[in-house]
Amino acid sequence: MELIEIITIFFYLLSAAGYFAYLFLQKEYLHSAGSYLLIAGFLCHSSAVGYLAVKSGYIPVHNLHETLLIAGLAVVGVFLVLQYKYNLKVLGIYAAPLAALVMIIATLLPREPVQVKNIFKSVWLVIHIVTIFIGDASFALACGVGLLYLVQEHAIKTKNPGFFFRRLPSLELLDATGYGCIVVGFAMLSLGLVTGFIYAKSVWGKFWSWDPKEVWSGITWLLYAALLHQRFTVGWRGRKAAIMSIIGFAVILFTFFGVNFLLQGHHGQFTRW
Repeated sequence: MELIEIITIFFYLLSAAGYFAYLFLQKEYLHSAGSYLLIAGFLCHSSAVGYLAVKSGYIPVHNLHETLLIAGLAVVGVFLVLQYKYNLKVLGIYAAPLAALVMIIATLLPREPVQVKNIFKSVWLVIHIVTIFIGDASFALACGVGLLYLVQEHAIKTKNPGFFFRRLPSLELLDATGYGCIVVGFAMLSLGLVTGFIYAKSVWGKFWSWDPKEVWSGITWLLYAALLHQRFTVGWRGRKAAIMSIIGFAVILFTFFGVNFLLQGHHGQFTRW
């Protein structure tokens, strides 16, 4: 198991090197190499997660090590779809290193076995977890697109085209890609919250219990709902949307890590993190 994770990290690091080489040299074969290496890492990554799922009989999110494995897998999976749809080649300089970093952190964390409770035997929980991770991965990539947007905008405003201006996509493509990420992320987050409410009702007897993670997930949903609303009503695009995407992902990181370490609720009772 550890060997598969190490091989996955190796592929992700090589992929990151390929994408960065493409950024500097603008050779198509370097982008292709980065993509194929990322796919190879994704396949190894999937086998590692699949092994854990088969071994435990449940979706592997019972400690922080397993949870980060799922998170990293979701980032790569969503990115590969995004790259195919929008042909945003340069985003690999963000996605591949992020996946490698998540995997490196995961491999350094304890892997102690967790006593799985029967409450994990629920299709609603599986849907809840899968959709939440896909949504968070989409928001993570929206953050990356937002960063690229701000870099490119700065290059244009300085009226001194340089390294990034010649290598980054147009502001229109970056804005459209970021918007697509947010729409997908918001849809998945909404479905994840709904299935989470149904699961909570079946386990704790009520849809909402003011659990800290529930509260912060609700705050995250409201933030992205406000961003989409402003885009439709007053035309929040470009710089404002990019900044909000970065802020939104910061809130997600707090919901993902900060709530579990600093606050106590239902979610912390059934996992080791």
